[in-house]
Amino acid sequence: MNVLVTGSSRGLGKSIIIEYAKNGYDVIISYKTSKKEAVLLKEYVESTYKVKALVIKCDIAKENEIDNMIDQIYQEFGYLDILVNNASIAKDQEFTLKTKNEFMKILEINLVGTYLLSKKIGLKMLDRKQGSIINISSTNGIDTTYPESIDYDASKAGVISLTHNFANYFAPYIRVNTICPGWINTDMTKNLDEEFAKKEKSKILLNRFAEKEEIATLAYFLGTDKASYINDSIIRIDGGLKR
Repeated sequence: MNVLVTGSSRGLGKSIIIEYAKNGYDVIISYKTSKKEAVLLKEYVESTYKVKALVIKCDIAKENEIDNMIDQIYQEFGYLDILVNNASIAKDQEFTLKTKNEFMKILEINLVGTYLLSKKIGLKMLDRKQGSIINISSTNGIDTTYPESIDYDASKAGVISLTHNFANYFAPYIRVNTICPGWINTDMTKNLDEEFAKKEKSKILLNRFAEKEEIATLAYFLGTDKASYINDSIIRIDGGLKR
């Protein structure tokens, strides 16, 4: 069994790679700029969990790089069992100052990249009549919107829509689900204003942000046979966000 996790050299993607690797899956680590981290992760999972790891550089905003990545994966493994669309970016700022190009850049990576990967890999999975696609969206795509994140919020809402459409198209052979995390402890959230972070935590029943491993556990579960009847589902994992 094998899994591709996009944007997986660090952060949540790295935790998802480790979760699958420790359960015996061969892993494909996709990165855009963090080559050193990707190679170190490959060395770690191969030595620690005795699995095979493949590192591929891919900017998912570029279709030709997506095609090259898919070609490498299928040449190396022959097939792909699980796709986790994790790669995304955010650039928060006053929304009235956002340009069209800035807005489109977020959509190209977070939404269009997810669309292209899901379509191209999903069709290959369909040939084998098996596979699982797991999208990482956000509660921002449902109801925790922020004006300064208007482009990010729109992209994550779009990912939810893609999930429903792909689940219908690929039925009954490929399960397509989406995880919608709330706040997660990452390098990005470490830089949050202290008062803002405190306010956001007060909205969560567990009174804390999630750890990356808590999201990764769900991403792993959804890819396994234990989740064989979970399909076309949008799953919140936000610690009990008060709405």
